[in-house]
Amino acid sequence: MQTTLSSSIGQQSRPGLNAHSPLPVAAPDSPVSGPAGVAFFDFDGTLIHGDSLPMFVGEVIGRRRAALALADAIRSALHRHVRGRGPGCDFPGSVKAIYLKRTLRGLPVTDALAAAERMIPRVRWHQPMLDVLTEHRRQDRRVVIATGALDLYMPALLRGLGVDDLLATGMEVVDGKLTGRLSTANCVRLDKAERVTGWIANNGPVTATWGYGNHPSDLPMLALMHKGEVVRIRRRSNHR
Repeated sequence: MQTTLSSSIGQQSRPGLNAHSPLPVAAPDSPVSGPAGVAFFDFDGTLIHGDSLPMFVGEVIGRRRAALALADAIRSALHRHVRGRGPGCDFPGSVKAIYLKRTLRGLPVTDALAAAERMIPRVRWHQPMLDVLTEHRRQDRRVVIATGALDLYMPALLRGLGVDDLLATGMEVVDGKLTGRLSTANCVRLDKAERVTGWIANNGPVTATWGYGNHPSDLPMLALMHKGEVVRIRRRSNHR
């Protein structure tokens, strides 16, 4: 029996994206203000330091094996793209597809959820952005996380943050085990922007939107916002 893990708390339609929207970028030190609305946050490199996917895979198969598997996936993706046979829509997408298939195929969902719990204390939070998220919540705005990270582990990492919804990359499940394939498109770049557009259409009216993400992968999403901010994490930023 084939099932899929939802890539968001609520399934959303995905209307087309206006790729020519301007990008309003807020000053990094500008205060959070304005009417009630919704704030969209990227996760990796925005709310936390680094990339959560290798961390998750490391909890599943061990950190050393995860690092070796990632290096091997990069080499394999390079070779396939040279021949025009990359499994993803672009090179990073191909690396991710190969990496997931080689490390997570056949993994029971229960084991994946247990690995998500183990990775919680390893996450290095970016405190300034956590403070921004908290301020949006204080002003009764909705908070949505839009991320290329997997829906397998994101709910565990977001527990207690007061997040209203999650748009993430879904993994396919058959008979309680991961197939190693995605059940949704990879929620990054233009696909992420389309998912955000769909969320706004299905959950409106929205009086104002704020967006936070990193450069360059989140620029399409930020272009949709009333106020979009490019986040750059300094090495010595505070942790949660």
